[in-house]
This record gives sequence, structure tokens and C-alpha cells, in this order.
Amino acid sequence: MSAGYAVGVIGATGAVGREFLQVMEERRFPVRELRLWASPRSRGKQIEFNGKPYTVEALEDAVYEGLDFVLISASGDISRAEAPRVAQSGALAIDDSSAFRYDDDVPLVVPEVNAEDIAWHKGIVAIPNCSTTPIVQVLAPLHAVNPLRRIIADTYQSVSGAGGRAMGELAEQTAAQARGETPAVDPDVFPHVIASNLIPSIDSPRDDGYSKEEWKVWAESRKIMHIPDLAVSATCVRVPVFRAHSAAVHAEFSEPFDADEARTMLEDVPGVQVVDDLAGEQYPMPSDASGNDTTWVGRIRQDMSHPNGLVFWVVSDNLRKGAATNSIQIAEAAIANRWLKQAQPA
Repeated sequence: MSAGYAVGVIGATGAVGREFLQVMEERRFPVRELRLWASPRSRGKQIEFNGKPYTVEALEDAVYEGLDFVLISASGDISRAEAPRVAQSGALAIDDSSAFRYDDDVPLVVPEVNAEDIAWHKGIVAIPNCSTTPIVQVLAPLHAVNPLRRIIADTYQSVSGAGGRAMGELAEQTAAQARGETPAVDPDVFPHVIASNLIPSIDSPRDDGYSKEEWKVWAESRKIMHIPDLAVSATCVRVPVFRAHSAAVHAEFSEPFDADEARTMLEDVPGVQVVDDLAGEQYPMPSDASGNDTTWVGRIRQDMSHPNGLVFWVVSDNLRKGAATNSIQIAEAAIANRWLKQAQPA
């Protein structure tokens, strides 16, 4: 491990791509070689990593041979085209898009919950949607002692989940409102003004009245926690916050779950921080989570509407634990457990 690993990044100039590099620096991930790719318009840009400048190349010129890992943060179409090429080259593709999350042959991983699933990868590992990750981080250890039956999750998702342009949109609209002007709307970012507003629609609509984002919470929670019959319903809302997603979660278990017992259990869960003092106005907020890798949980209480119900509020930085950090942790787990080599057919 001391010799380091050869790493490629697809989407290196994007919000998550830059977080990949920052997180690798912070965690001292052993990189001996780094290749960066983005769209043709970014060809030739310089990005610094560990004090050394690296030149961004166009993705169309990408060569994956000789790499150990390729971190991907791009559109589903790009991932579908490039991740199989990465796997064929012998490297492990760790993909941040939704392209492979629901493929039975691709592990969908939150390392604190199901790291062992990495072992059966065939060259591609997917990470879940950034709204799903903190929910399963909190629920999985509780499910281990009292099986889950149902989840109702309402998510409050920051604009950074829609990319850098969305962050710019919020900043520009907020400034326009402060000047007393009517904010302009870019329909390619959001269909409505996001500043001082809430938009209860994320991703494309489905015929059943849910959005695709809400369906993701259903499908991904089931797959990650290995509960194929888990009942899940979600409402996903875009909120005027720059970074960090929040969720109000109502969970139904097989038996009654004492809130104090759940709180004590969660205090010992790696990566989770309990902040829970309603009387003292202490609870997780996006400002607590922004820029760090902690999943913050509070407002833990028994559900007054169901004897087996538990309610909590959870917050996590969607660019870090929801994307970049989760990806780097997968790479670290693959190294530590010698899971880099693809699983062979039985």
C-alpha cells in the first residue's frame, strides 16, 4: 500500500470531482499516479493535488489501462459508456451516477452499512443517491437489533445536489431578491425560483405520482440493507440551502423501540454524531454538516402515532459523505480487504 495506487477521475472539474481530490488529500489516500478527465471544454485546465499541478484531459481521450481505481461523477449516459470500459481494463470503477445502482450484478455500497458487498464486484461499484446514504447509516444499526418494517422519509435537499450551476442560481436569485428585483429563472436548472422557496419535485416524474428521486430512496434502501420487502415512501423537496441534505424519517420496527435505547446505540455508530436536546435548541442543521463527513442525527423520539415507531432527523453533506467521501471509503475498503480483483463467476 505504501507504493500507492493509480487513480483516475472522470468529471474532475465538477463539484463532486473536486471533492474527490480534496477528500483523497485529507485522508492521505496513497496516490502514485493521477489522471483527470472532463468534457472537451475543460481540456488543458490545471488542478492541484497534493501540491502538484495536473492537467485535465478530454474524456474522449481517456485510457484506463494501468489504473487501480476510476472515480466517476458524471451523467448516467457517460457512466454507462465508461464504467464497463474501466472494468474491462482491470480497474475498479466507483460510480456516483444512478446508471448501475439497480443492477443486480453491481454492489450498491455505504461502507459503514454493507462494505462486504464490495467483495463480489465485477469491476463496478455504485454509490447510492446522496439522500439515501444518511438514512441507511442511521437505520441499519437499529434494524440489526429490531427488524425494520416501514420507512416514511421526507428529504430536504440542498441545491448542490443539482450541481455547480444550481449553487450559482441560488446565489444570483438571493442577491436579486436582496436588491428588490424579481429573480430570473433558468429552466435548465430549476423550473421555479429556488431562493426563499421550496420545490417539492426532484428528478423526473413517474406515472405513480412519485418522482424518480423518491423512487430511489425506496429501491436503494432495500438493496443496501438487504431488506427486499421493506415498505418505503418518500417525498423529496429541493430547499434554498447550498450544501447538506436533511431528512425527517419515520421508521416502523417489528417491536417497540425505546428512544433512549436508540439514542444510546447511535452514539456508538462510526460516522454518526448524535445532537439531540430539543429543550436546549440543540439538533442537527445543514450548517453543522457542511464541509465534513459526519452524519448528524437528532430529534430522536418515539412515534406518537404507532407503538413500534421511531422518528428522527438526519443531516449530511451531500458532496462529501453523500458522494466523494463514500467513494474514497469504498476504495479504502477494497484495499484493506483485498477486494480490488474482480469476483470470478462461480
